[in-house]
Amino acid sequence: MTPRQLVKDTLEFRNGSFRAPRQLWLLPWAQSRYPEMVERLNREFAWDIASPAVEYAAYPPTQGNAYERGEFVDEWGCRFVNINPGYIGEVKRPQILEDDWSDAERVSLPEGWLSFDIEQVNRACAASDRFLLSGCCPRPFEQLQFLRGTANLYMDLMDMPSAMCGFLERMHDFYCRLMTKWAETDVDALYFMDDWGSQRGLLIHPALWKKVFYPMYREYADIAHSHGKKLFMHSDGDTYAILPDLVDMGLDAMNAQLFCIGLDRLKDFRGKLCFWGEIDRQQLLPYASVEEIGRAVARVHDTLWQDGGCIAQCEFGPGARPENVYEVFRAWDRLTGGGE
Repeated sequence: MTPRQLVKDTLEFRNGSFRAPRQLWLLPWAQSRYPEMVERLNREFAWDIASPAVEYAAYPPTQGNAYERGEFVDEWGCRFVNINPGYIGEVKRPQILEDDWSDAERVSLPEGWLSFDIEQVNRACAASDRFLLSGCCPRPFEQLQFLRGTANLYMDLMDMPSAMCGFLERMHDFYCRLMTKWAETDVDALYFMDDWGSQRGLLIHPALWKKVFYPMYREYADIAHSHGKKLFMHSDGDTYAILPDLVDMGLDAMNAQLFCIGLDRLKDFRGKLCFWGEIDRQQLLPYASVEEIGRAVARVHDTLWQDGGCIAQCEFGPGARPENVYEVFRAWDRLTGGGE
């Protein structure tokens, strides 16, 4: 069975005899500190999910390196300040400063992201037997925070200025055009993200989320499914409150902090949503024993696996013990077994 078919069967709860698909999220932090374990992971485990190589005719300009100490300016013109090499810093100086959002017009959308060659992407897809995700990742809530600042944005959402509504429409139109062009390629799934959860609930009221952001996500889902693609999403924190709506809109796979939400709360979603990882990177990966990692994977499997419904995904990032990352994938193989 090819990796592409393995992932599809898992997403559709038809994986009754093969192992769980694997994907490693590898940060430069881990590559620089544990190169031997990175090499071992790549040698002993086949990764089933990837993104195709992509070439742009006019990629939006950036400055610096997002993963190095110093300042990085991204494709939107947001300036990230990083004091630790190996992972991404924070935006300290928002671009939209006026409370009425009158200065939002000066924000330039990264239209160059639309300059990629569909045929080149399709050739890359044809050359791979992996399940391939789109090379774009809309993140409207987080992008608004980068542009306006988190505290100011939370206040603005309670009584949105007309210019803010106009900017939202402009940004959403751009994201939809980007998602549509990627949906016209031969990738297997579209991908988007937004970190919605705090440690103990949603960052804004669920009703406000449903009013402002759910319609955007629903359109992403419609774009994906109308083109025969699956839809993947990532969101950190306790996102339990919005999971029913994400299931209703047809989300296929969710990368969520399962242990932050609580596995017992997620059991009703078994067979309804594929959980694209993860094993807790706040406490377990940095501090647990290898045996505890094995038990944690078993809990996820016993709670959520139903002839699929789980992808063995793990992030090898700041603080993670290399032996624990290795055990995540070894444990999944023990539990799901089957053919390669």
